Formats: sequence, C-alpha cells, structure tokens
Amino acid sequence: MEERVCVTGAGGFIASWVVKGVHDNQNFYCVSPLQRLHRKHDRLNKFENASENLKLFEADLLDYDSLRAAIEGCTGVLHVASPVPSSSIQNPEIELLDPAVTGTLNVLKACCEAKVKRVVYVSSISAIVMNPMWPKKRVKDETCWLDKEYCITTKNWYGLSKREAESGAVKLVNENGLDKVSICPALVFGPFLQPTVNASSLVLVKLIEGTYMRLVDDGNDSMPNKLRNIVDVRDVAAAVFLGYENPEAEERYICTAHAIKTCDLVVKLRSLYPNYSYPQNVVQMLHLELNLCDSLHGL
Repeated sequence: MEERVCVTGAGGFIASWVVKGVHDNQNFYCVSPLQRLHRKHDRLNKFENASENLKLFEADLLDYDSLRAAIEGCTGVLHVASPVPSSSIQNPEIELLDPAVTGTLNVLKACCEAKVKRVVYVSSISAIVMNPMWPKKRVKDETCWLDKEYCITTKNWYGLSKREAESGAVKLVNENGLDKVSICPALVFGPFLQPTVNASSLVLVKLIEGTYMRLVDDGNDSMPNKLRNIVDVRDVAAAVFLGYENPEAEERYICTAHAIKTCDLVVKLRSLYPNYSYPQNVVQMLHLELNLCDSLHGL
C-alpha cells in the first residue's frame, strides 16, 4: 500500500523541493497556503503523472478545518510552511508570530486527530543559535534553544517565531504522544523550483546589489564580517526525508553543510558575477585582512 504524505507550504522554496522528492518516490497529498495557491502551483501540476499522484488542497494554516480535511488519510505530514520575512517587520504578532505558532499547532492538532504515523517539522537554526548565555566553550548543538528575551530586545522576530513555534510543538507532541522530528536548517541557498525569489536567496541578491543592510535593518551598507552557516536546499529536502523514513530519528537535528565569512561569500559572488556593486565596506575589509596577512607572512 502506497503512503500518502501531506506537505505544507508547497509553493515555497524548501517545500517545493520536498514535494518534488515525494513525487519522485510515492503518492502524496500537498497542502498549500490559500492565498498563494494560484500564483505558485501551476508548475507542480507539470510533474510527470501529477494528475494521478498529486492532489492540491486550498488550505490556510490559521484555518484548522481546511488543514484537517487535507491531512485526513495521510500516513505522514512534512510541515514546512512558515512565514519568512523578506523585508522589515511592522507587526511581528500578525505577520510572523501568530501564523508560525498557531499555524504549527493547528497542523499538529490535525495530525493527532488524523492519527498520522510521523510528522517532520522544518524549524530553523535560528531557533538554536541566538543564545548569548550559552557557555562560550560549549558547542551549540540540538540541546540549545534561542534566548527569548534576547530576541525581543534585538527585535529578531523571525528567530523568535521559529523558537516559539518549535517549543510549542514539543509541548503538544509530548502531551499527545505524536511522533515528531524537527529539522533545523541553516541559511538555505540553491536552485529555484518556485517562480519568485524567496527570503534566503534574497540575501544573495542584496549582497550583489550592495544593499543587504538596508534589507535587514534599514541602515547603510555597513556589515560585520560574521560567519554564516549555509546549506543547499536539496540537502534540506533530503534531511526531511531522512527524518521521516528513519524509524530511529527523534527530537531535533541541525542541518548545515558549510560555514563561510561574509567577505568570502562576497568574493565568491564577485568571481561569478563581477559587474555588480557589492557592499564596499566588506570589500575594503577584505583588502585590509589580506594586507594584514601579507604583513604577518613577511615577519
């Protein structure tokens, strides 16, 4: 008997690759946010044998009944849908927190009622790493949780939304005995299946344009040369399947592949696309670092 798997947020960057992977292996149901259905889902119907293997539902994360109807009869649920801001947030509660937290709890409640076998929830490394109280000599792993008060103070609403949604999910599954695995990916890059630029890929676009800091905090182009953890979207989709198919998988897993400093990322982008602006201060910072290294080598 073929399993039927529900994938939420099927029009999004990560979820579209998850849908493709499910489609390549088995029959599935796919749930997507109602307001994005017509704009993003035409290409899903172009998959081979889509008419037999794919069924799209109009569903809203805040509409429990629509989610319940879509999840009914599914063996598993791959919950990927969650709001990701591509610009500054004006109303965090409405734009991020409520859809992320209430939406996730609605999905999990529907899973409990439908008696699905397993849920894989795509959280974020943001729900892990932002914790200034974590011991400096201790590696941040899956036991680390974002510090809520720190995120409120720094207005990191996305990180807070992922932390609140995942911690709420842990409480619900513990109370109801639901089998859930969380995947926490780093900054996700990779090829598109969707027709629009998603928020994480917009980071690359803004780096090329030299306007990244105006994207994140309405400031200038000043940018620290911080270390960034990144992962390919296809690897995230593969991690979701591993979380679903491996019976020994449990709790949460960090999904990351590379660590790169901002300067090095800009250098890589410039080597591929040289005719763009780029953040000038990052370029200058890189020159200073290279000159310093040359001086040290000469000692």
